[in-house]
Amino acid sequence: MIEKVFSELDAIFPETVSLRRFFHQYPELSFQEEKTPAKISEYLNDLGVKTRTMVGGRGVVGIIQGEQPGKTVAIRADFDALPIQDEKQVPYRSKVPGVMHACGHDAHTALLLSVAKALQTYRGHIKGNIVLIHQFAEEVPPGGALPMIEDGCLDGVDAIFGTHLWTPIPVGKIAIRKGPIMAAADNFTAVIKGKGGHGGQPHETIDPILIAANYLQLLQQIPSRSINPVESAVISVGSFHAGETYNVIPDQAVIKGTVRTFKPEIQNLIIEQMETLLRTLCLAKKADYEFRYEKGYPPVVNHSKETELAAACAKKVVGIENVFETDPLMVGEDFSYYLQKVPGTFFLTGAGNHEKLASFPHHHAKFDIDERAMLYAAKVLAAAAIQYLQN
Repeated sequence: MIEKVFSELDAIFPETVSLRRFFHQYPELSFQEEKTPAKISEYLNDLGVKTRTMVGGRGVVGIIQGEQPGKTVAIRADFDALPIQDEKQVPYRSKVPGVMHACGHDAHTALLLSVAKALQTYRGHIKGNIVLIHQFAEEVPPGGALPMIEDGCLDGVDAIFGTHLWTPIPVGKIAIRKGPIMAAADNFTAVIKGKGGHGGQPHETIDPILIAANYLQLLQQIPSRSINPVESAVISVGSFHAGETYNVIPDQAVIKGTVRTFKPEIQNLIIEQMETLLRTLCLAKKADYEFRYEKGYPPVVNHSKETELAAACAKKVVGIENVFETDPLMVGEDFSYYLQKVPGTFFLTGAGNHEKLASFPHHHAKFDIDERAMLYAAKVLAAAAIQYLQN
């Protein structure tokens, strides 16, 4: 059956490309998706797939019911876009000003719809059920996974599989990993409240910029001096704002950044030390402060058996030599919530190709993919679902 499904995916690949380019031209931001889920549900309904809409808010869930009893396996794809202006010069560039699919979610959606079409064609040979989870709002915490889970998208599901097309990896290669593959992704804001004044009379002020500068330096000593060197942790500051002109010391400085970890105990240690450092510096300089820390998605932790199954399927699709174990990545994904509920795995499908200008990083204004990656990913996901049910 797997070979028949592969042949079907080959045959409908031009349609897969067409679907992806349609979604790419009409992107929708997280929690604002309307036309995208409508298109997804229309496509699934036309296939005769039992479909639920507005799952958890804006999600769509399709169920392919095999004609033989068995377990239930799920495959997930996300469909939200990013607030980025599309700078590619291609016929399918975004038609929505300031919004584009700069992370591959358009392709995830298209390839899962193609998987649905191929599997629905051979549902008479399916032992069990296959749940197709089309998720909204992956890019913006709290994300769409949790509300969809709470609304029953995993009810009765025994295992789940997912992938992310990944341009840092060349097309035709697939990266897997047992255990942690993506980190917890948190955000923080530190507001240092001093006393503004004349730049020529700093002794009459409480300079929040000086305190903030010291804080920035000390933050980087937390991972390097408080965390075991064999563990992983990242603190990155993405925004530092204070003042408006050259000769005025401002009243406050605002620092915003992100923290990436894999273990809760390391995450909690970092939170404690970040606030302790801020409190101590402000106390020494008689300043006040606010510290806000928002925990984002937990780490993506793959299960062993499902990862082994996906790896075996990937080797059939792209060859043994093109499947490798990746190092953990310090990026976040709310697929983690699914893996906390049921066994499963999340892998990376190479989508990069310099010759096709598909080498820009994710979230870049010129992001694009080698569309052949969709076919490879679709085949691995379909094979994993079939093989899981057969076993």
